[in-house]
Amino acid sequence: MLKHAIIMRMRININLNKVYLQLIIIIYVEVTYLARMRGPRFKQCRRLNLNVCGHPKAMKRAGNGQARDSRKLSAYGQQLLEKQRLRGYYEVLEKQFRRYVKSAKESGELTGDRLIKDLECRLDNMVYRMNFAGSIRQARQMVVHGHILVDGKKVDRPSFAVSVGSEITLREKSKTIQIFKENFFEKSGYSLPYIKYDVENYSATLEKRPEKDEIPIIINDHLVVEYYARIM
Repeated sequence: MLKHAIIMRMRININLNKVYLQLIIIIYVEVTYLARMRGPRFKQCRRLNLNVCGHPKAMKRAGNGQARDSRKLSAYGQQLLEKQRLRGYYEVLEKQFRRYVKSAKESGELTGDRLIKDLECRLDNMVYRMNFAGSIRQARQMVVHGHILVDGKKVDRPSFAVSVGSEITLREKSKTIQIFKENFFEKSGYSLPYIKYDVENYSATLEKRPEKDEIPIIINDHLVVEYYARIM
């Protein structure tokens, strides 16, 4: 009887361990999936009532009541909306976004200014601003898949902070990929004052730290700072 009881208990423990393992796997898959899938960009733009993806057709169906600010918002609701807009521009997950806010608070600079500058200097965003990619999502894929070199070295972290003077270019093999060539040459007329473009060599350089009013986004950063002052 004792031997039978021990065997039964072992079987129960094994079954429980299997259940726990399955739960862990499910949670991991869901978190990973949700971290990467953020939904249709045009729909997100309409919901935020702001073209955060930069596509000319993003707001084509705007004004049909989908926007969150189509109804009166409380002060907290306005802060939350502005935070979601800023996250939408750079497609940064909440946990990582909070780290940027914390770092900006501790920098000694104006929190909102520093926050936007740090986000703007992310590698994935720089690849987008430098015309290598048609969207920030495409830019992130290019970085992760090893198509991008920073000062001649491969960097595959989208969150990598690009320093002033750093040259970003396509890997030699990637220069032959048609979509990358089209992106770079079709957008060659687009430029920003803090980036030096070298079309002939498929490269661009961050010449200086961007000023907030030079960055092509529309945001009330003080509302974002006020939002995090409530919860951090």
